[in-house]
Amino acid sequence: MIRPAALTDVPAMVILLNRIIAKGGTTAHEVPYTEDKFAQTYLTDDSAIACFLAEADDTRLLGFQVLGYWPGLPQGWVDIGTFVAEHARGTGTGAALFAATKALTTVRGDVAINATIRADNALGLAYYDKCGFRDYAADPDYRLSDGRQVGRISKRFDLV
Repeated sequence: MIRPAALTDVPAMVILLNRIIAKGGTTAHEVPYTEDKFAQTYLTDDSAIACFLAEADDTRLLGFQVLGYWPGLPQGWVDIGTFVAEHARGTGTGAALFAATKALTTVRGDVAINATIRADNALGLAYYDKCGFRDYAADPDYRLSDGRQVGRISKRFDLV
C-alpha cells in the first residue's frame, strides 16, 4: 500500500533511513537522522513537498520516497529521494512509490524531477534508469566527508 507519510510514521522512517546510512554505499547521507531533523527536512520544512511511504499488508514499512525543492534547480523542477528497505528491494516497492510521486508532480504541473545519485550506487542508478530518468549532469569529484571520492550523477525525468 502506498500512502502519504504522517508525523506518526517518522520513527519507522528514521529507523529505515538510519539503517541505510549505517550500511553505506547507497546514499550520500552520512549522518544519522534524529526524528526531529527527519520530520523537519522531509515533512514540515517549506522545501518539503511530499513524502509517500510503502507498507506491507501487516503495516511494515517497506520504503519511502520524498519530493522537495532543492537550491539550484531550474524553475519548475523538484528533487526526489528514494529509500527502500533491503528486504523489499526488487519487489516493485520503488516503482509503486514513483507512480504516486509522478502522479502528484503531474497534477502540480512540475516540469521535471531531479535525482542526484552517488556514482558508485549501482542499485540507485539502475532504479532511476528503470523509472525513465536520464543523465544530464555529473560531478566526478564529489567526495564523502571521509575524503573518499565517489562522484555523483544527476538524472532528470521530464514531465512535460
